[in-house]
Amino acid sequence: MSRSPSASPSGSDGRPRGRRIPRRLTQLTAGLLLYGASSALLVRSGLGLEPWNVLHQGLSRLTGLSIGVIVTIMGAVVLLLWIPLRQRPGLGTVANVLLIGAAMDATLAVAPDAEGLPARIALMVSGVVLNGLATGLYIAARLGPGPRDGLMTGLHRLTGRSIRLIRTLLEIGVVATGFLLGGSLGVGTVLYALAIGPLAQLALRLFAVPGAAPDAAPGTAAGSAAAASESPDRVILPR
Repeated sequence: MSRSPSASPSGSDGRPRGRRIPRRLTQLTAGLLLYGASSALLVRSGLGLEPWNVLHQGLSRLTGLSIGVIVTIMGAVVLLLWIPLRQRPGLGTVANVLLIGAAMDATLAVAPDAEGLPARIALMVSGVVLNGLATGLYIAARLGPGPRDGLMTGLHRLTGRSIRLIRTLLEIGVVATGFLLGGSLGVGTVLYALAIGPLAQLALRLFAVPGAAPDAAPGTAAGSAAAASESPDRVILPR
């Protein structure tokens, strides 16, 4: 029996199947590496980080481990929380854990601290813009949600509360904890919160893979909260 052209190129577990796999794998890898590099630019700006990285930086200062190592460890810890929530990782989930932290540390090793406010602002803006593009790039590959994304949708399914509420509570919690531990909270954090949605939506349109079917709805074992809707306008962005 021949396969229907409309069949999903992804399996129910988020592993790549079907056509356009080389492009999707390349897009996933490029997006995750760029995500880590852009987050490092926000670190170097010293003007505030995205919510989860406020926590990661605080833990880095507490433990003495690099922020990239903390990102990787926390990704694995959050992934373990998927077990009681009955979420299943995809290829993109595992790649998220392995690549973003490594890309952050590699970029921080070669990117100097910014001197002077204009340079710091330039790094902050570049970091936010590139992070938005990276988010759309790897989400559009549709190979599975990130660990924190799956935590959000798992809690949504368990509690019945809205994804917006759960995301807000999670981000308030990680920002507050990270700030108390010494993480950087500032104008960059606010700019990120305001700009990441529109930037990622633009990138989703630019990098959409033709013919790639959407994943299952949020809260299902296969579902990516980031790419759950057929329309890019309804994508729920991971943090």
